[in-house]
Amino acid sequence: MENDNSTVVKEFILLGLTQSRDIQLLVFVLVLIFYLIILPGNFLIILTIRSDPGLTAPLYFFLGNLAFLDASYSFIVAPRMLVDFLSEKKVISYRGCITQLFFLHFLGGGEGLLLVVMAFDRYIAICRPLHYSTVMNPRACYALLLALWLGGFVHSIIQVALILHLPFCGPNQLDNFFCDVPQVIKLACTDTFVVELLMVFNSGLMTLLCFLGLLASYAVILCRVHGSSSEGKSKAVSTCTTHIIVIFLMFGPGIFIYTRPFRAFPADKVVSLFHTVIFPLLNPVIYTLRNQEVKASMRRLFNQHLA
Repeated sequence: MENDNSTVVKEFILLGLTQSRDIQLLVFVLVLIFYLIILPGNFLIILTIRSDPGLTAPLYFFLGNLAFLDASYSFIVAPRMLVDFLSEKKVISYRGCITQLFFLHFLGGGEGLLLVVMAFDRYIAICRPLHYSTVMNPRACYALLLALWLGGFVHSIIQVALILHLPFCGPNQLDNFFCDVPQVIKLACTDTFVVELLMVFNSGLMTLLCFLGLLASYAVILCRVHGSSSEGKSKAVSTCTTHIIVIFLMFGPGIFIYTRPFRAFPADKVVSLFHTVIFPLLNPVIYTLRNQEVKASMRRLFNQHLA
């Protein structure tokens, strides 16, 4: 981190979501309400899937892990953002910034890969039903889960390694409400053109390829289902539609943020707010509301506690 005669930056000043106190208060209330309502819903999904012996299929195994990833992801930005809304000076240490950035991409990368795994699961279940129990056995499911965690770690550690080699000697103001790659590398006291290209390749290109690959895979599945006359056709279409909705919510903002040169746009902060706070909590709920088995299991669990 030392750069000859430069002073190492020890902290970053976050300029926040907006400078308007009224808008800050409004966003604070809305995010807090949303956070307190939806976050327990994610843990309820995990509890329901773990407690119901009827929800042992790989689909529910991965859905429970999606809820866990999204709940964990929501702790990276939202709590600190809520505290900063009430603070005059929003400061985060250099180490805290790097830590936030690491977990943001570690869990975000893992979730993106989990959606790929869930698409693979649906493809085998719908297009190769006779081989499903053999291919998606418990051992394979845990192996895929380990692979996506490792993939998220590798993706994130590359981001962090590139930033740790950059010298920061001032200014130290981040025009955002959290630490992320585009804003942080712009504060480096050196030419960051090559680093920006590497970041776009690591985050942007990976996000775009996963997004296009997922859409293509679900298009194949839907075409296959459309040509069949099985009783599970409507259920398969409903499941695939749900997955596609989550794919757009997950990858849309990521593509907007990471696949272009790191220039500031007015919509960046709003997109980042939905990408880091709103959508992660909402994704598992979307799955649950469109899954009759999980909803029925939740009702049974709720009635057992009332009895």
